[in-house]
Amino acid sequence: MPERWRLFSALALLCIIWGYNWVVMKKALLYMGPFDFNATRIFLGAVVLFVYMLFKGISLKPRQVILTILVGLFQTAVSTGFILWALVEGGAGKTAVLVYTLPFWILIFARLILSEKINGINWIPVVIGFIGLAVLFEPWSPRNVISELLAVVAGMFWALGAVIIKVAQREPDVDIIPLTAWQLLYGSVPLIMAAILIPSRPINWTPYLLGALAYNTVIVCAIAFLLWTYTIQKLPAGIAGMGILAVPVIGVGTSIYELGERPDIWEAGGMILIISALALLTYFRNHESKWLNPQTNLK
Repeated sequence: MPERWRLFSALALLCIIWGYNWVVMKKALLYMGPFDFNATRIFLGAVVLFVYMLFKGISLKPRQVILTILVGLFQTAVSTGFILWALVEGGAGKTAVLVYTLPFWILIFARLILSEKINGINWIPVVIGFIGLAVLFEPWSPRNVISELLAVVAGMFWALGAVIIKVAQREPDVDIIPLTAWQLLYGSVPLIMAAILIPSRPINWTPYLLGALAYNTVIVCAIAFLLWTYTIQKLPAGIAGMGILAVPVIGVGTSIYELGERPDIWEAGGMILIISALALLTYFRNHESKWLNPQTNLK
């Protein structure tokens, strides 16, 4: 398969896995506290990848340790921790949309850290997206916005982790499987500490919880994080962020269908603005990117 189509396939599968997982995580939190659930799935996801590396004869030696620790801290520990916390406080669909403002943050961080250019026209959807954020937050209405803030901050730290992956890939000895495994392991350490230190309700071991943990451990944390690291390595950070546009759409759709979530008019308006801005930004970035040119061969 040409690498162009491998990238499209990886992004499509990634969107399906992560998009539906918003419903899975929200349901799982009925049976297990957010910190316990997150620490368990991240740590076991790392274990799965290390077992795979042993089976395939891949060296377990960590490389780019400092950068990998930073990715684990920002992308795994802080981002996923805030996501699960936000899901406790708010709806799955709205949380998904707010977390996936990460393409806006990737553009900004990539400009500051990687010197990736942002053409003037790309600021139009960014402004529209932040207007959508303002509408969704409803600052004129006195209410608790802790869930919204947690979700946005989670997106910011995830974007920062994605940009750090781009920095790490500049070194010739970087392999996506060890990088993913080690960043999951490093990120699980503060998550395990939080699970131990923060009191939570007793775990209710139901078949659904076991299935949710299996789905998150093997598919979400092991396979999907590999797909994400692969796309981040092969594409400009901004383009990779745009490629997962379908995730919040799937998250909103499945949360409406399975959880019965019904956003009010302001929430719906804000989410529509954000998703529309992401779609517009995707269009602009894809048309300016050489990798979509049929004459360009990715190596």
